[in-house]
Amino acid sequence: MTKLSDTQAIILSAAAQREDRIALPLPESLRGGAAAKVIGAMLAKGFLEEVDADMRKGEPVWRETGDGHGVTLVATDAGLAAIGIEPEDANPAPAGATTEEPAPDTPTETEAAPKARTPREGTKQATLIAMLRAPDGATIEEIMAATGWQSHTVRGAMAGALKKKLGLEVTSEKVEDRGRVYSLPRD
Repeated sequence: MTKLSDTQAIILSAAAQREDRIALPLPESLRGGAAAKVIGAMLAKGFLEEVDADMRKGEPVWRETGDGHGVTLVATDAGLAAIGIEPEDANPAPAGATTEEPAPDTPTETEAAPKARTPREGTKQATLIAMLRAPDGATIEEIMAATGWQSHTVRGAMAGALKKKLGLEVTSEKVEDRGRVYSLPRD
């Protein structure tokens, strides 16, 4: 497992919760040289990548290239994996790739039933799901102990990977002597 600083985990968790995976804005406390150092390390490890910012969409700019274009930061599959989140599509088609026309009787992608996503066995995400499906559910502290994640990463995984990406309904309730307990419906 890759060791991340709290700041790196916060940046990746925030990016994972955005549909476009953009890692900006950075935390308020991260400015100037410190921001450049943290982002430089994340770029070197392949957790983030620089992509052209679409100014028409109002995408935030990390740096300007000098020719009037801006660059933004996007979390990579490796970056999401570093915080225990499975990428949405393990083999995405390259940008601009075209697909062959379907045969006349073949359903198109929009007609096909949505593919159910399931986490790989043995991952921290699978551990999280198993803990939440247990009869007694799990607290943030219990999940932190089992995964080695910080509390903000646990919350980010529940909100981003489980709720948004997998469409699972995470519920919580206060339990006397345990505090807030989170759970998922059992299969």
